[in-house]
Amino acid sequence: MLTRDDQPINKYAPARRPVGASLLLLALLLAAATASPAQQSRATTHTFAIADGAFRLDGKPLQIISGEMHFARIPREYWRHRLRMARAMGLNTVATYVFWNYHETRPGVFDFRTGNHDLAAFVRTAQEEGLWVILRPGPYACAEWDFGGYPSYLLKTPDLKVRTTDPGFLDAARRYVNALAKEIRPLLVTHGGPIIMVQAENEYGSFGSDSAFKEFHRRTLLDAGIDVPLFTSDGDDRFAKGSIPGVLVTANGEDNYDSLVKNVNAFHGGLGPYMVAEFYPGWLIHWGEKFPFTPTATFLGAYDSLLRRGASVNLYMFHGGTNFGFTSGANYTKEQPIQPSVTSYDYDAPLSEAGWPTPKYYALRETIRKYAGWPIPEVPESLPVIALPPVTLSPTATVFDLIKAMKPRVAPQPLSMEEMGQVSGWVLYRHDVTAPVSGELEAPGLRDYGIVFVNGKRVATLSRREKTFTTRIEIPAGGRLEILVENMGRINYGPDMVNNRKGIIAPVKLAGTELSGWRMYQLPFGRPPTARGSSTPAPGIPTVLHGSFTLDRTGDTFLDMRAWGKGIVFINGINVGRYWRLGPQQTLFLPGAWLKRGRNEIVVFETGATNARTIAGLSAPILDSLRSSP
Repeated sequence: MLTRDDQPINKYAPARRPVGASLLLLALLLAAATASPAQQSRATTHTFAIADGAFRLDGKPLQIISGEMHFARIPREYWRHRLRMARAMGLNTVATYVFWNYHETRPGVFDFRTGNHDLAAFVRTAQEEGLWVILRPGPYACAEWDFGGYPSYLLKTPDLKVRTTDPGFLDAARRYVNALAKEIRPLLVTHGGPIIMVQAENEYGSFGSDSAFKEFHRRTLLDAGIDVPLFTSDGDDRFAKGSIPGVLVTANGEDNYDSLVKNVNAFHGGLGPYMVAEFYPGWLIHWGEKFPFTPTATFLGAYDSLLRRGASVNLYMFHGGTNFGFTSGANYTKEQPIQPSVTSYDYDAPLSEAGWPTPKYYALRETIRKYAGWPIPEVPESLPVIALPPVTLSPTATVFDLIKAMKPRVAPQPLSMEEMGQVSGWVLYRHDVTAPVSGELEAPGLRDYGIVFVNGKRVATLSRREKTFTTRIEIPAGGRLEILVENMGRINYGPDMVNNRKGIIAPVKLAGTELSGWRMYQLPFGRPPTARGSSTPAPGIPTVLHGSFTLDRTGDTFLDMRAWGKGIVFINGINVGRYWRLGPQQTLFLPGAWLKRGRNEIVVFETGATNARTIAGLSAPILDSLRSSP
């Protein structure tokens, strides 16, 4: 079970006790007199500026005490609760990324309204809860999000170079910023809203130093009507590469006030303000790695010192949330060509993935209390949690059943997902042979995880993560080779972002001969598969399983996937994410808001060699159980 600082995760503090009508009226009058500036701004237009080396709200110095949370990673039904948890920890501001590919999956087609996509609703809710907002719209975000927030359609053009001054990229980025600006202009503090600052690009100093590229992002925001202060975020050793003239420099990862001042002053003529845009109380997680516990004692003193000496600080993350669906990205090293991020974005943050306050939360709350010039409300009561009894699932179709009615794409060489207009999921690549062949199968362009079949029988697994791109196989005359390839998330950070196509992106060889003539069947799994076929699949064949369960009450729960191999789970039509027995994540967070009283449907696409047939819901997550092999 996941613990923090050797203590179980805390439940919420008890709910506040009822008070009498007269006391309630007195409390309301007092609250009106002492409400945070963001709360008052619903009736008052404020000014926010950077002047005389400080952030100034209505001309008075403002210390920003902020925490990061991404609306796309939190069920819309829980936005208000998470924002109230932020206020109850003492924060006066929340920061959020806007992920470009979350809002524009096809060129010129934007969604800023449905479900979790409603950015304006999130910002308005933050204002209603008494919080200022810092917007981080990219267009590049990183954030362990697929492709760092860039839409995969950019990769359909073979020669287009992302994050450069390539005209095709800049045109697409400008279109996104202009569409975004229409949503957020009424929400800027200059128009009575809570958005006080907007970030220009993100951590560009870790990627390049092209002055024209940086100026494009500044000018595009200004031309779109963004009239609040802009800022950049970089590690303080990369300010020179990432900073933009006329734009505030802030630091990522800095925990020393003197160092922060020294580095910022070099870019602002000896003046502040001084802000740590990303202060890390936790860290990210990849499949196959140990859960990166960050003890409170390792950062609390530095955080206290920064606040005590007047720095503004944004916690990354205050609340991580979840990479629902196929939104998780990936990193890489020289030794490991891809490090896919897990579904949970818990981040070992002060507020857990499920919105539970941790010991870190309470420690930070006590620290912030010393410096906050505003009342800190009580911690909200808990949301309900349930433990589902075991649910039995039945096989309804294999991957080969799913493709029977599909019209394949046909090409001499394998096509990438991007060439076929596919964002995520799987592609089944099929090649038929005439003469018998035996030898080494080589698929150096496999991205990222492949299952090899000969005449419908599973014979091998290939993995970019493990750098296994070859296997020895035999195919009889008239036989069939198939490779089911899974996109495990596009790289979200570093120079290799420019090489982010998925599927099979290079020729495949067998016994030294390049194979020509492929049929490709696309399995994006944007919704649960409905095809029916074999109910008795052969061992190791990727299979769809269906089940249902009935609830008389709903609540958050955690699906126990320890008996399963590798795949995805849909609940009531919603993809709650990817599981993999490799760990360390062994459960999937299932928000109670997505369950309903009565009948609920569950669909699993299982690609591992397992005979698992039941899933139960636990009342606590398992995020720290690593297995030696997948």
